[in-house]
Amino acid sequence: MTIIEIKIKFIKFFLVLELDASRFKLNKEVFFMKFFNREKKIKEVLSIIEGDPNLVYFIYGPINSGKTALINEIINNRLDKDKYIVFYFDLREIFISKYDDFIEVLFEEYDDDKSPIEVIKAIINDLPSLYGIPIPKNTLNEIFKKKTTKNVFRYITNVLMDIKKEGKQPIIIIDELQKIGDMKINGFLIYELFNYFVSLTKHKHLCHVFCLSSDSLFIERVYNEAMLYGRCKYILVDDFDRETALKFMDFLSEEILNKKLPNNEKELIYSYVGGKPVDIIYIINELRNKELMNILNFMLKEETQKLKYFLEDVKEEDEELYKKVVDALKIFKENYEIEDITIPKKIREFLVKRNILFLNPIEGTLKPQSFLIWNAIKEIL
Repeated sequence: MTIIEIKIKFIKFFLVLELDASRFKLNKEVFFMKFFNREKKIKEVLSIIEGDPNLVYFIYGPINSGKTALINEIINNRLDKDKYIVFYFDLREIFISKYDDFIEVLFEEYDDDKSPIEVIKAIINDLPSLYGIPIPKNTLNEIFKKKTTKNVFRYITNVLMDIKKEGKQPIIIIDELQKIGDMKINGFLIYELFNYFVSLTKHKHLCHVFCLSSDSLFIERVYNEAMLYGRCKYILVDDFDRETALKFMDFLSEEILNKKLPNNEKELIYSYVGGKPVDIIYIINELRNKELMNILNFMLKEETQKLKYFLEDVKEEDEELYKKVVDALKIFKENYEIEDITIPKKIREFLVKRNILFLNPIEGTLKPQSFLIWNAIKEIL
């Protein structure tokens, strides 16, 4: 049994465990999110996939708004495996600090004499997506030695072309791409990747490319990048609006509590956490054995304490910065969303980096990362 076949068995084993656990665990975000109210976004992504690759797509939004759940629903349940082969790279839990780390993310080595396309054909029916591009061990060792992205990209292109020859459409998805935003390999790696993605989509029409990120400063950087002008598009996956959030509460309460919540309780939940899916899921689960106000007050107290300690640290390090930060946050006492330039660039970037605020560079707006943070701001200031 090859290394890649062993890894496939482990992946399949843990997928089964995860599916079983989703019926019993408290955290049901993936289990529920993929079945609820993302049809418009799903259709948008599927319509892109069904056409020829022409652009690089960036899927962005606030933290925990459901970006990964959306893409997993598409990969797992909406794509025809006879037509598409997906390579999904999740950088979320991977430490990448050097060239070798980057290569290990991209590839899965094997040590027999099969071609990469033969390996892909042998395993693709068992998995919705591949978590690395198959590469012979000797070839991988050569790439490690040369330490140049040119050889990496040439190999990947050849594999993608072989997939095309088999009558299938390759798709590359990179989750949390910003993790390599500042990594350098003969210059910033991200720029080499951008050029390569443009080559795959706009020039060769070879492979669909989707990049996911919850880092809005990274999206702003991408949005202002000249090399990507006219070569990429943006898909916002935001928290639910009020109407959708209330429907989501109905859906969850019937699934988890076997009852409907009164309208006043749903409105109360929305006033605390807004349309943040993961927060709504947490509350409905907790309602199995706790009182609603106790749950909401605990969540708000926890978020308020975090913000309080954050401001305390800022004040201790820089009194002048603290005053500017407080002045900026005071704007949100009466407003949930404002024009981005309302807050000076350095201050808004500081607050976005600390995940206090979410910047939408395409719309030119700023808002708290969540309703809970918004409520904490009003509570403290």
